[in-house]
Amino acid sequence: MRIAVTGSIATDHLMTFPGKFTDQLLPDQLDRVSLSFLVDELEIRRGGVAGNICFGMGSLGKESILVGAVGDDFADYRSWLERHRVDTASVHVSELHHTSRFLCNTDQDQNQIATFYAGAMSEARTIELKPVADRVGGLDLVLISPNDPEAMLRHTDECRTRSIPFAADPSQQLARMEGPEVRRLLDGAEYLFTNEYEKALCEEKTGWSGEEILSRVGVRVTTLGAKGVVIDRAGQEGIHVPCVPVESVVDPTGVGDAFRAGFLSALAWNLPLERAAQVGNTIAAHALEAAGPQEYTLSRQAFLDRFAAVYGEQASAEAAPHVTCPNP
Repeated sequence: MRIAVTGSIATDHLMTFPGKFTDQLLPDQLDRVSLSFLVDELEIRRGGVAGNICFGMGSLGKESILVGAVGDDFADYRSWLERHRVDTASVHVSELHHTSRFLCNTDQDQNQIATFYAGAMSEARTIELKPVADRVGGLDLVLISPNDPEAMLRHTDECRTRSIPFAADPSQQLARMEGPEVRRLLDGAEYLFTNEYEKALCEEKTGWSGEEILSRVGVRVTTLGAKGVVIDRAGQEGIHVPCVPVESVVDPTGVGDAFRAGFLSALAWNLPLERAAQVGNTIAAHALEAAGPQEYTLSRQAFLDRFAAVYGEQASAEAAPHVTCPNP
């Protein structure tokens, strides 16, 4: 099963300020703020939704096709992804812009001052999916994840025109899109991924009820944080899949992306929906315990043991033939 993952590709620059931002702000000078913070730590992490998802799929042993836009500073990141079984040949390299960057400074009270530079991501709207499909011999599923909004809509329209199955994952871009755009993004999707808040936001923005959305998408997957995942289909009883307990929450960044990586990998292995959510929950737990969206390492046996401990030996046995993590 050939899965193309479209979406953002970025690097995160995360800094730590040992003091408090509020101590540096003068109430009578807020109309002319000019501040510089000397930070103690800087971490540069690979990120972006599409990059995170492809990394997670590769960590399980499933190849994926990354589709997005980057700058000419992408070489090291490309090498990293290719070492994790990601096909990067369809990534557009901008001649004008740098790869997207998220710059965030966090103080000792966990207050944050952040800036997101879209950069090359704005050129994702120029990418056509047909050349990607022709190069790899056809696409079985295209995931439309957060990206340049025009790119998301273009990819969705092209999938419909070319009869390529697609999955909608609007996530944080729901806040930017208006009702007609959200309806255009969701209508006809094989799968719709949201969290609980985004589920309600989809209904509000589209003006469609939950039942109406289910009549327009094949499968609706709603992540519920510590409460697990719910899978809904029109005319069928929902499936609730509990989460995998974690030893300690280190960093929630990219956990939803890790879930999608596991879910999509399991679909490619022809596992049923419940198993797909279980695989997604298991890889999400690993991501939650690591500092950064691509900093976790999957060991095949440890992954299967953890899977079996939560979901049973039979469930683990069904997944086992497909899990081919680089680590034993």
